[in-house]
Amino acid sequence: MIGMKRLIVPLVFLAFAGIVVYSTMKLKVISCFVCVEYRGLTNCASASGSTKEEARQTAVTVACAPISSGVTESIACSNSPRVREECDKVRTGN
Repeated sequence: MIGMKRLIVPLVFLAFAGIVVYSTMKLKVISCFVCVEYRGLTNCASASGSTKEEARQTAVTVACAPISSGVTESIACSNSPRVREECDKVRTGN
């Protein structure tokens, strides 16, 4: 009886880990490379996400970080023109 109780925790953990791995494999992964121009400065960054919009917005945020300062400038930078934008589907787990 005691041996059975000691097995429950590892089995539950393995089941949970299996569900996480399976769910991750089912995700679509989109990768975007974006170059942003703000106040005469240009910076590029890449990011991945489960949707094109998520990946694009994350890449814009990362690209704007070094060329803007503060919340107001970060918002202005994220609304500035894209010099370059490329998004590709990386993989699917299907």
